Amino acid sequence: MQAAFAVDLGIDVLVDHHFDLLRGKRVGLVTNQTGVNKNGVLTRLILKKNVHLVALYTPEHGLDGVEKAGKDVRSRRDRLTGLTAYSLYGDTRKPTPQMLKEIDVLVFDMQDIGCRSYTYVSTMAKCLQACAELHKEFVILDRPNPLGGERVEGMPLDPQWVSFVGQLPVPYVHGMTVGELAMMANEKGWMSPIKADLKVIRMRGWSRSMVWADTGLRWVRPSPNIPNCYSPFYYVITGVVSELGEGIDIGIGTPAAFEYFTAPWLKPNVYPYLASKCSGMGVYPYSTRCGRGVRFKVHPQSGNLSAASLYLLAFSYRQTHGSIFTRAPHEKLNLFYKVYGTSKIREELARKSPEQIIASWTPFLNHFRGERRGFLLYF
Repeated sequence: MQAAFAVDLGIDVLVDHHFDLLRGKRVGLVTNQTGVNKNGVLTRLILKKNVHLVALYTPEHGLDGVEKAGKDVRSRRDRLTGLTAYSLYGDTRKPTPQMLKEIDVLVFDMQDIGCRSYTYVSTMAKCLQACAELHKEFVILDRPNPLGGERVEGMPLDPQWVSFVGQLPVPYVHGMTVGELAMMANEKGWMSPIKADLKVIRMRGWSRSMVWADTGLRWVRPSPNIPNCYSPFYYVITGVVSELGEGIDIGIGTPAAFEYFTAPWLKPNVYPYLASKCSGMGVYPYSTRCGRGVRFKVHPQSGNLSAASLYLLAFSYRQTHGSIFTRAPHEKLNLFYKVYGTSKIREELARKSPEQIIASWTPFLNHFRGERRGFLLYF
């Protein structure tokens, strides 16, 4: 069992270095309730006390992480620091020149969950872009990837479907920290042909084999429906398919968010089918008021989460004779394609087996593993 505080976060390392990168500069901070040090003290309070912090910037779910998914967040004054907290999930999702005019350096400290569709990485990418274009320094206080640093799996992103729930051309599960992703995006020009003045404050003590439970750190839920440190694993399995609606229940609003999948149209054979396909994880029969289905039990170091999601989608497609797509409202279908990364999946399900679709990801995943190697900060 890991000792308490096995990991020092980027903010802890910055403190140990006496805020050297921020001294004498006007500082802006992109953060929310997850921006804390290893003792749980908010990063914005630490910076307000020790450097010239002049503005805050907040993502989806707001400064306190309580706003519902997809709901616009308003700019407001933070009661703890007295500073304006500019919304990056409202009229704009990229910091404007007006928002950044009073700062010299923009600092990013928020907890991501490790998959492409979670919008905190998109917020980081838009901040990277703005800093490059406006010649502002960008500093990332790095944090662990809750899924660990070794999982690289899932479908690629079709350029036609780039969106705020799929901003970077990485696998659905990329196995990188936010700092590593920023370095890769900056070097490859994914957000801007101009390179940003980017610095990543590395963690101490984190290795790629670690999931959150290994770090000794307290979990702060990144958003209302990510209640514990294992929720990101289940989010990958059920979150994509649930975007199609159709009476699906995945436990949103309960302590078991994303851990199960039930629907009124599912037949009992969903359990033996998924149990036979989803190796490396537990699959059990499960029922709710919405219908029958399955509950998953992940093992952090085994199983292919994205493959399990694809098997779940394929079964649902066959079970409904394709109406899981045809009955979905246009808005939901469009969001599904953005989250999944392409609209081609609908055609693929009609003519390919799940195994063929999963195998088709392999060349992209192998290429990405090679490409990302030069940007890994931890081993």
